[in-house]
This record gives sequence, structure tokens and C-alpha cells, in this order.
Amino acid sequence: MPERRLLIAGNPAASFGRELGTADRVGELLRREGHEATVLERRSMQELAAAASAELHRSRPDAVVVVGGDGMVHAGAQLVAQTDVPLGIVPAGTGNDVARGLGIPLRDPGAAVRILLDALDRPPRRIDALRAAAGGSPPVWVVGAVSAGFDALVTERANAMRRPRGASRYTVALVRELAALRPVRYRLVVDGAPRSADFALVSVANNGWIGGGMQIVPGARLDDGELDLLLVTPVGRLRFLALFPKVFRGRHTELPMVRLERARSVRIDADVPLPAYGDGERLGVLPLDVEVVPRALRILAP
Repeated sequence: MPERRLLIAGNPAASFGRELGTADRVGELLRREGHEATVLERRSMQELAAAASAELHRSRPDAVVVVGGDGMVHAGAQLVAQTDVPLGIVPAGTGNDVARGLGIPLRDPGAAVRILLDALDRPPRRIDALRAAAGGSPPVWVVGAVSAGFDALVTERANAMRRPRGASRYTVALVRELAALRPVRYRLVVDGAPRSADFALVSVANNGWIGGGMQIVPGARLDDGELDLLLVTPVGRLRFLALFPKVFRGRHTELPMVRLERARSVRIDADVPLPAYGDGERLGVLPLDVEVVPRALRILAP
């Protein structure tokens, strides 16, 4: 395998700091295989993104490798989407849903690096990405899913929690947010066709998983050139709560309150101010415009 120049961007806060030093270990593993690896870690995601962008333009690496969770994948997508530079992923975060969808081993950096090394020997995998713009802000790239309803409120609460650590935060946040559950009148434009209706949950998926293993859209594919729109019609709190155990197995799609549609673009607005999240990162508030961009990302994955 010829020597490659690799830029490694690590999030020292991933998994609440439990993965501190993982990026350095990944860099060392890659150097042992004869590659040139530059490792970047910073105190904040903003500083890390700025440093990685500067290094990307300075050294023009053969690939960017992110070490962390879905937030790091999100940051990596901003760097390399619609370029010739492929993105590698070493899962080391809380959710790791994009890595799960790509078939990259979780909680095993060594195995993830072996996948990365194998992928460097062949053309990168091409996957779609979502371009999302909320509240008039400039568009950003989203790899996994966009949340714009109850699921976004759960994410907002979970991100503000310090305990428990790990994916169980989403479960705790879900139960707490459920107490305030109420239907919301949404105004949607799906592939140019407007509609208005009450929903409890609205998500736009590129990947099948969110929230640390919830199989939100079992049939979603990262390379089909379409986005998957998930809509849940209003029901009582207990019935809505009963939906979520089924989500982890992808069985919720059998329920009459769940609708799934495929599209190329969606605009989402509501009668009340609601946040929008992409890859677990806050995008802003509604209205939200989302479109799928086929084959926007080159990925080093199985």
C-alpha cells in the first residue's frame, strides 16, 4: 500500500471524555502501516473545525479521518462534501449512528482502523448527504438524519444533560419530554407539493439510525438518491411512549400512526417555534429546508 497523507481530527470530549487519546492511538496505528498521519485535537468543536479546515488546505491530505461520534462525522462532512477527499470514521462517540449505518465496528478503534486501511486500497464508497438550512441560516451538510419535532426536543434536552452518560441519556430525555407532548400543526412542502397537518414527530433520514441505535427508518439507504420522511400522527402519551421500544427493532413502521415517504426535498415549518437538529447538532429553528444531494460524500467504509 503506498504511503498516504492522512489528517486525523479527534474530539477530546467524545463520549464525555472517555475516549481521550483515541485520536493519538489511531494516528500511531496508521503510522505503523507506513502512512503520514497528522493528528488534530482542540478544546472545542469550533476550534477543531477551524484548525482542520486550515490544515486541509495547507497539506492537501489524501483523506480526512474523524475520531468521535456523529458530531464529528457532521464536522467532517462540512470539510469534504462534494470534494475528491474521502472521509474515514473511527467511532468513539455516544451515538455512532452513521458508523452503524455504514457497517463500521463500534467500540473497537483497532477494528475500525483495519477497515480504514482496507478501504484506502480501493475506490471510496460514494454516499448521499442532506443539505439542510434552518431559520434562514446558510445550508450545512447532514449525513445521518434531521429532526424537527418531538425527536428534536428530546435531542435538545439530552444534549443539555450531564447524566447519565451514554446513549441512555436519550431514553431519560424522551421520558421527561413526553410530559409536555402535544400535537403541532406543520406546514410541509414535499417535492414541491404543499400540505398542512398535525404531527407529533417529523424526521428526515438519510441513514436508518438515530439516538444511539434507534432504527428510525429501517429501509433508509445512504446511497439511494432519496431522503426518507418519517411522520407520526398525534396519539395519546402512553401510546406514543409504546412506540419507542419498537423503534430499536425497526418495528414501529407497522403501526397505523406512522407514515413513511421518500422524496428529494422537504420544507418543514410549524405554528410554534421548534428546533431542528442534524446529526445531533443544532441547526437552528424552523422553517427548515432539506434536500438530498446524491453521491456527495466519498467514504472509507466497507
